[in-house]
Amino acid sequence: MSGVGEGRAPRVKNRAPAAIQITAEQLLREAQERQEPAYRAPKQRVEDFEELTEYRGRKRKEFEERIRRTRTNLKEWIAYAVWEASQGEYDRSRSVFERALDVDPTATSLWLRYTEIELKARNVNHARNLFDRAVTLLPRINQLWYKYVHLEELLNNVPGARQVFERWMSWEPDDKAWAAYIKLEERYGEYERASAVYERWVGVRPEPRAWVKWAKFEEERGKSDRAREIFQMALEFFGDDEEQIERAQSVFAAFARMETRLKEYERARVIYKYALSRLPRSKSAALYAAYTRFEKQHGTRSGVEATVLGKRRIQYEDELNQDARNYDVWFDYIRLEEDAFRAEREEGTEEDAQAAADRVREVYERAVAQVPPGGEKRHWRRYIFLWLNYALFEELETKNFDRSRAVYRAALALVPHKQFTFAKLWTQYARFEIRRLDLPAARKIFGTAVGMCPKEALFKNYIELEFELREFDRIRTLYQKYLEFDPTNCSAWIKFAQLESELGDTERARAIFELAVDQPALDMPELLWKAYIDFEFEESERARARALYERLLSRTGHVKVWISYALFEVSEMEVDEDAEREQEEDEESKEDKARRVFERGYKDLKDRGLKEERVVLLEAWKAFEAEHGDAETLRKVEARLPRVVKKWRNTPEGVEEYFDMLFADDEAAASSASKFLQMAHAWKERQAAAASSAPALATTEAAGVGMEGVEEEDRAEPEGQENGGREVDDEE
Repeated sequence: MSGVGEGRAPRVKNRAPAAIQITAEQLLREAQERQEPAYRAPKQRVEDFEELTEYRGRKRKEFEERIRRTRTNLKEWIAYAVWEASQGEYDRSRSVFERALDVDPTATSLWLRYTEIELKARNVNHARNLFDRAVTLLPRINQLWYKYVHLEELLNNVPGARQVFERWMSWEPDDKAWAAYIKLEERYGEYERASAVYERWVGVRPEPRAWVKWAKFEEERGKSDRAREIFQMALEFFGDDEEQIERAQSVFAAFARMETRLKEYERARVIYKYALSRLPRSKSAALYAAYTRFEKQHGTRSGVEATVLGKRRIQYEDELNQDARNYDVWFDYIRLEEDAFRAEREEGTEEDAQAAADRVREVYERAVAQVPPGGEKRHWRRYIFLWLNYALFEELETKNFDRSRAVYRAALALVPHKQFTFAKLWTQYARFEIRRLDLPAARKIFGTAVGMCPKEALFKNYIELEFELREFDRIRTLYQKYLEFDPTNCSAWIKFAQLESELGDTERARAIFELAVDQPALDMPELLWKAYIDFEFEESERARARALYERLLSRTGHVKVWISYALFEVSEMEVDEDAEREQEEDEESKEDKARRVFERGYKDLKDRGLKEERVVLLEAWKAFEAEHGDAETLRKVEARLPRVVKKWRNTPEGVEEYFDMLFADDEAAASSASKFLQMAHAWKERQAAAASSAPALATTEAAGVGMEGVEEEDRAEPEGQENGGREVDDEE
């Protein structure tokens, strides 16, 4: 255990802060103070010439030994040469440098240090000779040329510096070298020479940046015509090729900015439009941005709108390049082009309007070419509206009806009707033919649709069309086809019957309703029965309506049907004099008939054990009595309303609390059953008293009868005591 304890880190028991705290600064200061001083070589003082000679000999021997061991280490050579120079031995220093150059003549640092030593010793000619040798040997090292030119300029030898630059330019260096040459000429006011250098520069490197700098230089010295000529030379050099114009965007932008500064706004606008007309929209975003700023500052309203339009086109094209099936972007793009077309049609020339219309058609054609993948209808829902908008554009905006018809046909040929179809497409096509006063073609379109791909919306739209034309025979035929296609559609049955009712053919409407209710399967039978009953009610056929209620109750005993039946009995309807006379002869009033229906419904729901439905019925009955009855009838209904009690029952999870409803008539039945049990107990006691004097056989029979009574008593226990439960009456 002790060995284990020794290997562990010591445990700190007291974690409280120390009374005296120390800062990080104090720790660093203390560490600095405790450091040992670094070793320094002793300084040697030379007292006479002999000691100096001895010292120099010893140092030279050390340097020679070092460079002998590491001949390729230039640092040792430079240190040796610098030491010789510090001793005033420049000949020896030059000798060391020359020996080092024999080792590595391409070392730039060696040449620079060599010239630096010569310049410190004011040996200018030696430095010139060295730079001349260096640039001859290493003409691609720009640093040597810069140092050489700087030396000549420091000596005010401008012709010499110019001569060095000419030697340098013969090697066609980079742009910085040409710019340095031009700045030299500018510093000494030689602007014509600078312009000539610019001309040689663009001849060697015809980059847009060089052309722009040259033109800006001419503009700054007040020669705008010369600057304009330079820009024109640049544009002629790049030509009309799309790739070259894309390279020269900066030239166009700089040219237009110069014209703007010179207040030549029309010239600038022509330059911008010339460049933008020859560049695709996706490659000219920067140029469009510059053009937009120009139009906002110096253009008219139409020019600004055209510029913004072009900028938004570029934005939409970029988004479509990322996702070609983004139909929301296509809709926005099309809306943009359509607005531009309307603006050109109102304010521009006919040629501009035609060009705008062609652009809209181009965008539509590109959009509809992006067919959704797969055969699912959800992918086509947005796509199909591109075709619809395309057809409407051709019809309403351009008045090209043949092209609009061709668009509809192309869309219908594209949709896979065997898998799914679009009723809106068929309907819009048919409506288009109606607007063209070609009714047979519209009917043919609808007929093809319902024959190829029958659909509820197609039937409805076809029927609506014929109804507007008041072709009722065709409507009847369509309803028959409709119901043959979908006999479970209650809405179709109801509308068919309503049509016949509106046409005054009551018997035909009634026959349609009869056919409908006899169907084995319906999607919404409650609506159908309600429409049938409302039809008979509107026809003042109370007996038929009552018979329908009875038929409906034979199929379903829903509480809403009972309530509707009862309220129907007290409702008023328009009747003729004979029916009114028969109603007066009837001894039972409407209110009594309604109460009888309520009573029947209550009994039916009670027999089926539907407590919540009984409460709903009683609430409706109560509202009925409050409106049509008196205080006595209302009190009777209120007496039937249940009491809400809280109960407990045993479940596999434990004791569960729940609420139950106790009806007054259920409690009365339970009390009558308890009276029957009391009578059975009394009879049992009388039999037991008689058993003491009767024979054994009689006793056995009496006991058997008594056991039956006990079993009846056990079966008659209250519901609340089943499964060991308890019952508490909490009225709410």
